[in-house]
Amino acid sequence: MISVVQNVAIDCADPYALARFWSAVTGCPPDPEDGPDARETRVQLTEGPALYFNRVPEPKTGKNRVHLCLRPDTTRDAEVGRLLALGATLVADRRAPDGTGWAVLADPEGNEFCVLRSAGEKTDAL
Repeated sequence: MISVVQNVAIDCADPYALARFWSAVTGCPPDPEDGPDARETRVQLTEGPALYFNRVPEPKTGKNRVHLCLRPDTTRDAEVGRLLALGATLVADRRAPDGTGWAVLADPEGNEFCVLRSAGEKTDAL
């Protein structure tokens, strides 16, 4: 017997706004049945589990114990720039001069996530 990961739940103050941010990040639409007053909504990823956003009353207070890691189809640095323009913030820059490493960003509600090198950048480094 096994379990299948159905979704990744993300607590937030505004599920609809956060789903719209992550929709722009992933290119996958938010659930069309949910609107600005939704207590919960989701973004169904093309591959893998859904991102599920739940309205909670308390704000985020500490570092995430679980976070998403993104592998862009463009360069890591170009993706970091795009995500910053969408409203993310840079939390920690773990990129190294030799091109390795990652960037830690936060979504508009402060949930951390990482941007890794693209598959092409990893192949080019070999």
